[in-house]
Amino acid sequence: MDSKTKAQYEARAKILKALAHHTRLFIIDQLKREKRCVCELTEMINADTSTVSKHLSVLRNAGLVKDEKIGASVYYELTTPCITNFFGCVESVIKANAELQMALTEN
Repeated sequence: MDSKTKAQYEARAKILKALAHHTRLFIIDQLKREKRCVCELTEMINADTSTVSKHLSVLRNAGLVKDEKIGASVYYELTTPCITNFFGCVESVIKANAELQMALTEN
């Protein structure tokens, strides 16, 4: 594997690592609907502000979200909404795994 190919896979892994937490998946799902402030996300997740901010920082460092300060609040939005298309693929894998499991238990 050459260095360019390795760098591409490392960039993909960084994004997938950022998505590898249920709270961050929830945040991405909420941001596909509309821009949200930290206070809204904190309430929705039912966690403290510092925890939500850490999750948002991971997503921002991976390039998945961007922030904008409006007055005293910081709002987040997706940088590339197409990331939510990935969720459809994940759901297809979950469904296929469930169907396989059901078929194995029937035999």
